[in-house]
Amino acid sequence: MRKEADAGRVWKRGYLEQLAATMRLNQNTLLLGKKVVLVPYTSAHVPRYHEWMKSEELQRLTASEPLTLEQEYTMQHSWREDADKCTFIVLDAEKWQAQPGTPEESCMAGDVNLFLTDPGDPTLGEIEVMIAEPSCRGRGFGTEAVLMMMLYGVTKLGLTKFEAKIGQGNEPSIHMFHKLHFEQVAVSSVFQEVTLRLMVSEPERQWLLVQTSHVEERPYSDGLAEAQQQPWPHGGHPM
Repeated sequence: MRKEADAGRVWKRGYLEQLAATMRLNQNTLLLGKKVVLVPYTSAHVPRYHEWMKSEELQRLTASEPLTLEQEYTMQHSWREDADKCTFIVLDAEKWQAQPGTPEESCMAGDVNLFLTDPGDPTLGEIEVMIAEPSCRGRGFGTEAVLMMMLYGVTKLGLTKFEAKIGQGNEPSIHMFHKLHFEQVAVSSVFQEVTLRLMVSEPERQWLLVQTSHVEERPYSDGLAEAQQQPWPHGGHPM
């Protein structure tokens, strides 16, 4: 029994290490879309993110508690290292492309996240998006960011199911996920939220690939100035 238990622990440790490496794949990944650019969440993004999260509206919509700046830096580091989280910062592509070398902080629009919430099912990812910058709302940023994150989850992380948990009062977000083929599967009166789910069947996978055919992946660590100067993506995602 002891040998079996030890073998089980070794397997679990190996699995968690592999999972952590997989979820950190995006540390060197930049995804280009038409309206948004997705980049890894780094410490350089924390001050702007911290300012956003002082908003009582965003705290309510994201069910978040206000943090100090120091706590925000700690959270960013934790999210970067956790095996069950994958986070991209959403940038306004137009601002980002306008002038090479533009600081990312001045282009930030929000963030998009994937969480592996079921240890027994690594193919299920909970997805959430926040367009925090008021001037960026209502422009399709959230829709494209979710589609790009879903593409990343399917092609890089092996996900075949997505869930979204949204506050009952957040009608724009619920409507957006319905447009992306998510279906409501549960309502929690306790947490005042709805759960929507999408099963990525082969037809849904092909639909997703068509919707994201313009998305292009580029190395993040090679220098953003170079990436900004390259031509705008025209199609085909080399992911």
